[in-house]
Amino acid sequence: MEGCEAIAEAAVRVGCRFFAGYPITPQTEVPEYMSRRMPEVGGVFLQGESEIAAINMVYGAAATGTYAMTSSSSIGIALKTECISYLAAAHIPAVILNFQRGGPGIGNITASQSDYWQCVKGPGSGGHRCMVFSPSTLQECVDIMGTAFERSQRDRNPVIILLDGCIGNIREAVELPDMRPAPDIDASDWCLSGCEGRSPRQLLPYFRPDPKTCAEQACAMYERWQKEDVLVFEEALADAEVVLTSYGTAGRIVNSCARRLRDTGLRVGIIRPLTLNPFPAASFSGLDPAAVKLVIDVEMTKPAQMAEDVRLALNGRIPVKSLEIPSGVLPTDEDIYEGISAILQGEGIHGI
Repeated sequence: MEGCEAIAEAAVRVGCRFFAGYPITPQTEVPEYMSRRMPEVGGVFLQGESEIAAINMVYGAAATGTYAMTSSSSIGIALKTECISYLAAAHIPAVILNFQRGGPGIGNITASQSDYWQCVKGPGSGGHRCMVFSPSTLQECVDIMGTAFERSQRDRNPVIILLDGCIGNIREAVELPDMRPAPDIDASDWCLSGCEGRSPRQLLPYFRPDPKTCAEQACAMYERWQKEDVLVFEEALADAEVVLTSYGTAGRIVNSCARRLRDTGLRVGIIRPLTLNPFPAASFSGLDPAAVKLVIDVEMTKPAQMAEDVRLALNGRIPVKSLEIPSGVLPTDEDIYEGISAILQGEGIHGI
C-alpha cells in the first residue's frame, strides 16, 4: 500500500471513527482516503475550512469518547498547536499525524525532520508534553497506530506520530491489523455522552482543580512514560566501537549504511528511537565509554535537533558528531554513507 493509505487504514482498523483534516502536501492522501473509508464503517469525515477548524473539530469529537484523529504537515501542525495544548489541558485524547516537510515557513514539500523540537518539546503553550512516535517503515507505522490510540486513551492526552513525505508516499507490503469494533463511549466515566440520570460533566481547557495539582499529575505521567513506554530499536551494541543513531526515514537509510560499514571490519551499533518522547535515554547512558569511541547522529535537518537529547543522555561521556542533511533534502544511501565515512576519518577511526 501507499504510506498515507496504509496509515489511514490502520487507524480505521484500530477503532478511529472520526477524522477531520485539511489538504496539504505531502499528506493529502490521508484525508482523501478517510473521506471514502469513514462512511463505510459508520464513522465521520469532515474537511475543515482550515487546519485550525479541523483540530477543534477533533477536540469536540474526542470529548465524546470517540477515537478521533487529524493529520497535517509542519506549517499545518503549527496552526494546530494552540488546540493541541487545549486537548492536553482538558485531558482529551486524540492522535495527530505530522508528515514533516522542509521549512521554515511554507518551505517545500520534500521529506524533512525539522519538526523534532516543535513536536517533542511540547507543541503549544504551557509546558505540556505529548507522547511522540517515530516509525521508519510502513509496517512500523501500521503496528504503532493501535499503540498510539491506546496510550492516548489511557493517559487522556494527545499523541503525535512524527512522519515525513517519504514515508507517506512510498509503497511497501504491510500486514494490516484485524478490524476492531469502535470503542463503547458509554463505558467511560469522563466523556460527554449525555447526562440523563447523572450530573453533567465538564472538559475545560484550563488547570483544575488547581495549577499545583495539575502540574504534579502531568509530571507523574511523564515520569511513568519514561519507565514504561520507551520503544527503541537496538542492534549490535555489545561490542560496538561506533554507534549510529537516527529516526524515521533517516533511520531506515542508516540501517543499510551500518551493514556496509560492518563489512569493512568496523564494529557499528545502532540506536533508533521509536518513541522520541519518552526518549530512550537509557540506551545511550548504558553505552560503555571504554568501548564506544563515537556516537554519530544522522538527521534530515540542519542544525540537528535530536542531537541535543543524545548529548544530554550521554552527559559528556562519549563524543557526539552529527551528520546534518539540510531540511527538505532527501538523501540517498550513498550520501549518508559518505557523510558518515568522512566523520569517521576526521575522528581518526579507521576500518573503512
